[in-house]
Amino acid sequence: MKKVVVGLSGGVDSSVTAYLLKEQGYDVIGLFMKNWHDDSVTISEECPWLEDSNDALIVAEKLGIPFQTVDLSVEYKERIVDYMFNEYEKGRTPNPDVLCNREIKFDVFLNIALQLGADYVATGHYCRKGTIKNEDGTETYQLLSGKDPNKDQSYFLCQLSQEQLSKTLFPIGDLLKPEVRKIAADNNLITADKKDSQGLCFIGKVHLPEFLQQKLKPKKGVIVEVPANAEQFSVNTPEFNNQRDKLIFQAEKPVYSKTDGKVVGEHQGAHYFTIGQRKGLNVGGTKEPLFVIDTDVDKNIIYTGQGKSHPGLYRNTLFIKEDELHWVRPDLALKLDEAMEVKARIRYRQPLQQATLYKVENGLFVDFKDKQSAITEGQFAAWYLDDELIGSGVIS
Repeated sequence: MKKVVVGLSGGVDSSVTAYLLKEQGYDVIGLFMKNWHDDSVTISEECPWLEDSNDALIVAEKLGIPFQTVDLSVEYKERIVDYMFNEYEKGRTPNPDVLCNREIKFDVFLNIALQLGADYVATGHYCRKGTIKNEDGTETYQLLSGKDPNKDQSYFLCQLSQEQLSKTLFPIGDLLKPEVRKIAADNNLITADKKDSQGLCFIGKVHLPEFLQQKLKPKKGVIVEVPANAEQFSVNTPEFNNQRDKLIFQAEKPVYSKTDGKVVGEHQGAHYFTIGQRKGLNVGGTKEPLFVIDTDVDKNIIYTGQGKSHPGLYRNTLFIKEDELHWVRPDLALKLDEAMEVKARIRYRQPLQQATLYKVENGLFVDFKDKQSAITEGQFAAWYLDDELIGSGVIS
């Protein structure tokens, strides 16, 4: 019997994951990851880790599998929380869920599982793993999107490596969410009707500004509204000598200054805001709601525009630096000056968009066929061939 350690989170997806593996004849161990326990920044009634670990324990007992809790809060703070603070300080918006998978679940947690003698780890992610047999006897692993289009979580795993995939199982990737709930109900698992958890990967529901205020001190600044007819949006497109110059031009963000619009309000710190954000500006009296179109953390200014079709929100092209570029399929990695047609997304749940990748010496351009709203530095772009996620990178 192959041994599998399941990350039991106290939710229905991981519960059914453990059940299915046991049915398939694996030797299953349940492990609950405790990644955060600073109650000062969670909303206490909604800090679910205690309840979650109890639910995970009850599920393990019901399934008759060994269970234990591992405290990964030190690693979590170093690798996720500190990284988040650094990114916000730079005016970028990180994605803690993608990082948590890369750094915690499929690294620290995976290593613990291997020390326990496991052959695999398994999680309740809605995605699938494919295996290609190579002529030389080796195997190449594929990260495939989940069968449930409403639940596909391949994006969150966009930073996984071949090595990590080789040791991973995704038992519910072929199921739809209602089917997962039905399996849980049919087997009297306590988590069958439990709501899906929201909030940061394993921190629970956190007030993000309050969370960030622990390290990033509030600092008063102004909110500037930039009109849709500002000169930044009517730049004439020059003639380009080559594709690369065109991509550089298209990936450039407009540069704003305080005099480009009118001051319409105050904020407590530009680093608490992200491009495309609407909530939390607390500015009234505009015909359409204001959206953040840019933040300047050095001068502590937030630039906004009216309405979700404001030209300041839209660009066709983004750039990823070489050291923040990752190929899930290294065998498909582009070489210098090569291009590839793909489908791509810049956030979870975004429908896949047609795009072309262009490899240059210091990184990679992702050029979308249609303009994209709120391309945000620090977030991950991920690209697919059909339903296979082959690579990703941090938007720079």
